[in-house]
Amino acid sequence: MVKVVKCLLSAAASTLVLSIIFVMKAAMGLMPELDMPKMIAGMMGAPDQPALGWAAHLMIGVLGYGLSFAALVIRQPAQNHIVQGMALGFGGWLVMMIALMPMAGAGLFGLGLGVMAPAMTLMLHLMFGAILGGTYVLLQGRDGVTAAAT
Repeated sequence: MVKVVKCLLSAAASTLVLSIIFVMKAAMGLMPELDMPKMIAGMMGAPDQPALGWAAHLMIGVLGYGLSFAALVIRQPAQNHIVQGMALGFGGWLVMMIALMPMAGAGLFGLGLGVMAPAMTLMLHLMFGAILGGTYVLLQGRDGVTAAAT
């Protein structure tokens, strides 16, 4: 149970960092067409309710990734947790590109938004996963580092 809580806390930290990047990206006017909370709200039938998209983003980030990471860590405890997090991030990116982007009307791999969309989202997902795994290692303390190195 302690591992699950640490995984959820790690996912919360990763989600917070990603959320800050979303806000900074919007403030700088970078790729305004790639507004994930707005896209999520639109898929939920409420395109004018970005708060709904933010809530879903937080739930996916903390609960979805946190519990998925916990399952991964529990099944393969001796693996490098940063690599595990990045692999999970890559898997999430792939699901997003193949299923969610087309559902949002952005086309397969989000190419309807331009070629930068899949590249930027891949970078963000891999960064999310690295933060997820790295935070988990920090929360595990010395035992987590030793287990990851073996």
